[in-house]
Amino acid sequence: MSKAEDQNQRIQSATVRVVELEAELETASEAKTGSADVESARAALHQWVDSVVAVVSSPGVGRVSLIHANGKESRISNPDLPYLLSRPVQFD
Repeated sequence: MSKAEDQNQRIQSATVRVVELEAELETASEAKTGSADVESARAALHQWVDSVVAVVSSPGVGRVSLIHANGKESRISNPDLPYLLSRPVQFD
């Protein structure tokens, strides 16, 4: 299996897993995997991220809270994102 095929298989597996988990919660979900659909979703996400005026990173609980210009909050649970956004400690 080529690297691209392996990556596509991992994306499809992750997408199916998320849709199945949402179905267990009896809630609808929508998977976008086509180029045009993903590009459209990415454009909407960029606008949403551009509205962020403050970020609270909580590595201990694997969560990042975003404060938007309209005062609303969004939370993202992810084990890697808080560490990606945290700066290393400096002792000077």
